[in-house]
Amino acid sequence: MMDFLSDWFGQAQGWLFETVVQPLVFQLGFGEFIEDAFEGTEWLLIGMLELALLFLVLRPLESLIPAQQITDPRARWNDFIYTVLHRMGLFSLLVFFTLNPVLDNVAAALRFDGFHPFNLEALWPGVGPLASFCVYFVVLDFFDYWYHRASHRFNWWWGLHSLHHSQQNMNLWSDDRNHLLDDLLRDVYMGVIALGIGVEPSQYVILVSVSRILQSLQHANVRLHFGWLGERLLVSPRYHRLHHAIGVGHETDGKLGGCNFAVLLPVWDMVFGTANFTPQFAATGIRDQLPRTADGVPLPGRDYGQGFWSQHWLGLKRMIEFARKDVV
Repeated sequence: MMDFLSDWFGQAQGWLFETVVQPLVFQLGFGEFIEDAFEGTEWLLIGMLELALLFLVLRPLESLIPAQQITDPRARWNDFIYTVLHRMGLFSLLVFFTLNPVLDNVAAALRFDGFHPFNLEALWPGVGPLASFCVYFVVLDFFDYWYHRASHRFNWWWGLHSLHHSQQNMNLWSDDRNHLLDDLLRDVYMGVIALGIGVEPSQYVILVSVSRILQSLQHANVRLHFGWLGERLLVSPRYHRLHHAIGVGHETDGKLGGCNFAVLLPVWDMVFGTANFTPQFAATGIRDQLPRTADGVPLPGRDYGQGFWSQHWLGLKRMIEFARKDVV
């Protein structure tokens, strides 16, 4: 079965490359990047399959068992644009294949000086493909937990990351609702770690794809949880929804903090004291989006933008504004 799927995928990748990607690359005058373009076709095809899976499985679930009523369909459509851009693999592809030759040169220089680069699989000689996948899955998720937690620790970083939390109609597309600068930082961070521990490009593609599918499930507008044990093994929509809850998931007593930072495995929250298994499907968003009263004067909530470009512009402005709090 696996051989059949692998052969089918290889044929589909070859057809898509020869029919669409290769002619376009030469048409644009980028012939010297043709090998990278073939690798990029793999990301593109996987992204297309992911989008089809989300439409066929998660979208119907959102209609059957919604966690909340969608009050702003336009906001959901805007998140879909983020997902399409992200799932085509542009940023992950550019970062990973830019870093790969750079780190290869660094590794060659280290070998010349008598140092040998670290390879995680070398700790378990003879480990099988499935076992090595699981090891990389756990290790990368550990580092992803700390990246995510850091984005809730520093004010300037929160200025960018808060775009992700500003969705008050959280849905299956909301996972990719991130500032492009924040995405770039994360892709560089994860790419360096993956290459640094010996992840092969083909492994990295699958690891990223599995992670993205699971994170789409977490953000889906579905009244779904995994039970007492399952909630502690894999991040569920209910568990992650609490991380997006107003006044709970990303702040503590009005200050940056929060709970449920785990990206895929709740064990990191449990080990480092940030887990919250309260069984509720809370309203999502950020406290300063809500109207408030100051000295008896009603004030509107903070505007996080309605469209793609306005959201990015306001994200940069928040980053600069909030950075001053770090300095002071």
